[in-house]
Amino acid sequence: MNLARVVGTVVATRKEASMTGSTFLVLERLNQEMKSTGEFLVGVDAVGAGEDEVVLYAGGSSARQTAVTRDRPADAVIMAIVDSFTIGDKTVFRR
Repeated sequence: MNLARVVGTVVATRKEASMTGSTFLVLERLNQEMKSTGEFLVGVDAVGAGEDEVVLYAGGSSARQTAVTRDRPADAVIMAIVDSFTIGDKTVFRR
């Protein structure tokens, strides 16, 4: 699992039939200090995430383990919207 911020959307009117109805969001990867790594990717949204929300996503074969992405050609899936993120006794992020 990885942290990212939703920074945009992808609209694809023509796509693989099994992906019809999927929502594609542009994600900006975050490090443990909630700073951008400068890396971007597209993830299939399985939880109804919105612009500027911090999310957890899974990549690779793990991305095909949700009900939304099972047996579909997905490399990344958004599987949680983050409410807070704590390391030790320091809260790094709170929604």
